[in-house]
Amino acid sequence: MGRPLFLEGEAGVGKTELAKTLARVLGAPLIRLQCHEGLDASRALYDWDFPRQLLHLRAAEAAGERDVARLEGELYDRRFLLARPLLRALETSPSVLLVDEVDRADDEFEAFLLEVLSDFTITVPELGTIRAERPPAVVVTSNRTREVHDALKRRCLYHWLDHPTFDREVAVIRRRLPAATERLAGRVARAAQRLREADLLKPPGVAESLDWTEALLALGARDLDPDTAALTLGAVLKYREDQRRVVADGLAALLDGG
Repeated sequence: MGRPLFLEGEAGVGKTELAKTLARVLGAPLIRLQCHEGLDASRALYDWDFPRQLLHLRAAEAAGERDVARLEGELYDRRFLLARPLLRALETSPSVLLVDEVDRADDEFEAFLLEVLSDFTITVPELGTIRAERPPAVVVTSNRTREVHDALKRRCLYHWLDHPTFDREVAVIRRRLPAATERLAGRVARAAQRLREADLLKPPGVAESLDWTEALLALGARDLDPDTAALTLGAVLKYREDQRRVVADGLAALLDGG
């Protein structure tokens, strides 16, 4: 349908990985724009390479260049333009543009992004209008740290990405970490599912399940028991309060029947 895909879900459920997989399926490069507070158009769109422009100016002056108008025109040549993720995505065909964690950006940037995604056209005053020959496949992700405006959502196809089922999580672990046995993957997935049901500050996502399994494999563990769980708890729980609570409740209870 040629519309961006807007993904929401808890951190670690695989939103970014979905975009990477889409790029592999389409055989297109993934161009990622990581959003953060204070992100503006110059960091997301384009900027001028001022050091190179200055070097060019000094070289021209040393060569005796006296045509000011010509020199000014050369300073804003395409070779001095630094393409940021949004411009690179428009100029690369085909491509997959990942706008990651848009909820971390400011409202002003969200409005700017809406304008770019409306017609996939960018105007550089010194060079003119740049239009995508073939619009990129766009994936926009949000962890819901704040609500994204309806205007942006209306431009997109919406999908909520939830934590996987037990069987799917086992399959993901074994696909990404073939050294993990069926039993180890099952024990980790079962424990992760139970941790998500607990009242934790940061429940583990699939990313943490993979980290946990990888940590166990690094220790040579072939099973998950209270001792190995205690040694590797930092791979799955990233808050001290969560670790204390799980240990206080008993690691044996967490793994019982897994």
